[in-house]
Amino acid sequence: MANEDIDYWVSKVKWDGKRLDCIHAHKNNNNSVDSYIEMPRQDVISMMNQGYVFCSVFKNNDGNWNKGKCFITDGSIINNIDINLPLIQTKRKCFVSYYHKDDSKYKESFLNIMDDLTVSKSVKNGDISSDVSDEYVKQLIQKKYLYDTTVLVILIGPKTKCRKHVDWEISGALNFKVGESYAGLLGLKLPEHDDYGTRSTTHSKIPDRLADNFKSGYAIIRDYTTDSKKLQEYIELAYKNRKINVHKRVNSRPQMKVDSCS
Repeated sequence: MANEDIDYWVSKVKWDGKRLDCIHAHKNNNNSVDSYIEMPRQDVISMMNQGYVFCSVFKNNDGNWNKGKCFITDGSIINNIDINLPLIQTKRKCFVSYYHKDDSKYKESFLNIMDDLTVSKSVKNGDISSDVSDEYVKQLIQKKYLYDTTVLVILIGPKTKCRKHVDWEISGALNFKVGESYAGLLGLKLPEHDDYGTRSTTHSKIPDRLADNFKSGYAIIRDYTTDSKKLQEYIELAYKNRKINVHKRVNSRPQMKVDSCS
């Protein structure tokens, strides 16, 4: 089926048990995915019975939309719904912490994929240049990057553990004074990391402050993925942990003063 034959793109869904409850539907205007309307299940069925075509759509690494499966109906039930569609839920405010030299491509990929699913609070290149920990964190607060961040996403490559700015960002996210509450911690092991794909995490190969909170049960650690639904699930787990396991938060370690690798 050609894209021009599609009437609506579906970017998110909400479930009522195992049954579709509603969707975010974007009218297909010259194959673009613009503003959406929240459309109840019964309206979708009614429109499909009139010949309207609904197809799933997903953000890719470059921030472009890719076509997924198209819905099918027998007149009363909707079938062929892509199980990988993200959920309709509150967008969490996410700050991405990473080693700029090695892992920028993964940061850009994450922000592109999650563009319509999260509120980005991340620092852009050149926004903050201080090389002093207290001043760096102070600027993060004053410039509103960490002030209301609810989930800190740490991209874990081979050298992330030895970068002082990553340690400072984790420390700042765990500081109640930064915002109205602590941020949840989500570590994503990148493909270059030794533990990627192993279902295990070696504490000595991740940032020490993150390891403290992973061992305590406060932080969540998973493999990096380009599956937007999985990333959404991981972020939501970290978000809930910030409240459920707030007593397990660990931030007593002195901040790093220098990078321990290059």
